[in-house]
Amino acid sequence: MRPKNQRLVLAALAVLAVIAAGLLALSGLKDQAAFFYAPSDVKKDGLPLGKAVRLGGMVAAGSVKRAPDGVTMHFVVTDGQATTPVTFSGIAPDLFREKSGVVAEGQFQPDGSFVATNLLAKHDEKYMPPEIAGKMHETKSLKQ
Repeated sequence: MRPKNQRLVLAALAVLAVIAAGLLALSGLKDQAAFFYAPSDVKKDGLPLGKAVRLGGMVAAGSVKRAPDGVTMHFVVTDGQATTPVTFSGIAPDLFREKSGVVAEGQFQPDGSFVATNLLAKHDEKYMPPEIAGKMHETKSLKQ
């Protein structure tokens, strides 16, 4: 075989190997991908049943209700256009509260509710850890 043909065969094999690796990675990740929905997306497009998804929005004011077992809570997620009732069993993050952003990971139920397995509380862009905020106040008073 001529050197030119050997290079072409090696290049073709390399391209095939990269394509095979990409397809293998995609097939492994397809079950792990969690899609993001807002309550109005669900209202418009229908319920994505049987899939692990993320539901994001704001926790509606006055909607957080804790069950007597002390672990389960029910609340409503809204995006201003639609609402979705959510049930979560577990320890909620410290930043979780009414009128605050939340991303709930879990699955939709046939009745339209959402059962969350994990909660991610969001904070605004002005958030600053208390330790840093305290040091900034100390620095300002020293400069004056």
